Amino acid sequence: MRSVHMAYGGEPGKIVLDDCSFTVTRGRLNVLIGPSGCGKTTVVNLLAGYERPTAGEVLLDGEAVTGPGSSRLVVFQETALFPWLTVIGNVTFGPVVRGTMKRAAAKREARALLEMVGLKDFADKHPMQLSGGMQRRAELVRAMINKPKVMLMDEPFRGLDAMTRKLMQEHYLRLFEEDGRTNLFVTSELDEAVFLADRLIVLTNRPTRVKQIIEIDLPRPRDIAMLGSKRFLELKREALNLLHEEAVKAFGAGATSAYDLVEAVGRRSSIR
Repeated sequence: MRSVHMAYGGEPGKIVLDDCSFTVTRGRLNVLIGPSGCGKTTVVNLLAGYERPTAGEVLLDGEAVTGPGSSRLVVFQETALFPWLTVIGNVTFGPVVRGTMKRAAAKREARALLEMVGLKDFADKHPMQLSGGMQRRAELVRAMINKPKVMLMDEPFRGLDAMTRKLMQEHYLRLFEEDGRTNLFVTSELDEAVFLADRLIVLTNRPTRVKQIIEIDLPRPRDIAMLGSKRFLELKREALNLLHEEAVKAFGAGATSAYDLVEAVGRRSSIR
């Protein structure tokens, strides 16, 4: 994103992004975090090509993004699996319909990916027969089999219970660390952001721009035990100090949800 400005309706109060610039670094897990209502989903929509900026540029490998494309695939907050297809039918749907893989080859690759995320025995089940966490894993595999240049993750684990969310983070890290695909992961949860990221992109309150980028130097492969490490807590404290200031501004400006502020204040006391 290069000097992106995004406004709705032409009113000053509806300016979402203002001179917002950052690079999603190739082959790394880039994580985007910011206060409630700052426009994180708007950023995803712009990168995916679902929306066009009011001003500025969105570029992929130097070429302007002018619409949706298979080079950028989004895993959304809500499940988007086709209920009438089996898990393997959902996973193979994209490459088979686009003609990039033969059906037999797509099924072989799908089964290998499903095994990686613990869904080998659920390939022939329908989405309604899966738990929420299983559906999330199936959606990750469905995106990965299409081999996009960039995976865009729009708070994909929000709404899951705490234990399932931790397991999903581990499955997601395993996939990333084995595949090395460029990722932009959007989250409102600070522990998740620091645990996953190679680079943490911290956004300001609206009108939104990049406040700071933190390089996360935790070693890979990662596991849940790192959440209690000294370095993890140091990085979390650095990010929290940046976020807290912006969350207070968002709350004072009448953000529709105090979720991020409550999260920040609650967690701040636990790491002092």
